[in-house]
Amino acid sequence: MLINTTSGGFAFLFPGQGSQSVGMLAGLLADESIVGQTFDEASDALGYDMRALVAENANDSLNQTEFTQPALLTASTALLRLWRQRGGAEAVCAAGHSLGEYSALVAAGSLQFTDAVQLVAFRGRAMSEAVPEGVGLMAAILGLDDARLESLCDDASSAQEKVWPANYNCPGQLVVAGHVGAVERLIDLAKQAGAKRALPLQVSAPSHTPLMQSAADQMQLRLAETNIKQPEIPVWSNALAAPLSDAAAIRDALVQQLISPVRWSESIVGMYGTGVVAGVEMGPGKVVSGIVRRVEREMTVYVTDVSVAMDKAIAAVSGDVS
Repeated sequence: MLINTTSGGFAFLFPGQGSQSVGMLAGLLADESIVGQTFDEASDALGYDMRALVAENANDSLNQTEFTQPALLTASTALLRLWRQRGGAEAVCAAGHSLGEYSALVAAGSLQFTDAVQLVAFRGRAMSEAVPEGVGLMAAILGLDDARLESLCDDASSAQEKVWPANYNCPGQLVVAGHVGAVERLIDLAKQAGAKRALPLQVSAPSHTPLMQSAADQMQLRLAETNIKQPEIPVWSNALAAPLSDAAAIRDALVQQLISPVRWSESIVGMYGTGVVAGVEMGPGKVVSGIVRRVEREMTVYVTDVSVAMDKAIAAVSGDVS
């Protein structure tokens, strides 16, 4: 399908945690110098070898939040740079799922890459330290509507243990997070209510809940010291499900994001309503593409993590039929 960018437009979409994999972008790293340069730039900024982290995953480091976040941002930025080097068109807006919001801000020219990669490494550490190991839990619930699940979160919570909606991904798919006991009760209640699936995730940090307040406080201080420019294109905020084009608002939204649910489904619906007819997933894998298709079936989404797929996406959004 070719996208008529005169009547609509497309968005750059960036994935969050869960899209990482050992050896991601291996082919492009071997063949494209700009991809390797991006990984080397991240290594210099962080003080460790990003190529080795992704290729070797020593001690399962790639799945540790402190390392996962900068690795995914690096991979996404490398693909974005390759896209632009190959003459890919510019998007009319950008959005990223959770961590991916930082990649979106890099794409929009609001954050410098080296600042962003250091920011998300800091963010990962702050999130890991906010809640002691074994206290928090996240779970994916499939097959219940949002209102029913919100009610079940209230039912599963107590004065000492609480669970909240964390990711509104798409209709019928919501991730919850909170204290272990409350999440486990929620899983049982969801199954009794007819959920198709209700399963804990291999993530200990209860992201996007009030339990992340200490991490949000740390990020507020760190972001105050970071140069954030007015973005060249609007960036949709996870916390607000609205496009932002002001640096001060972006700072506030990035802090709020840590303690508020990811309103991804609302954001995609909102984008589509403004005339965005396609998305380009600028990151490893197809997680975002799959979610978006379940939110807006009329919205075409392209992937870019292998060379042929990127060329196909570039041709599609430019209307090049050759």
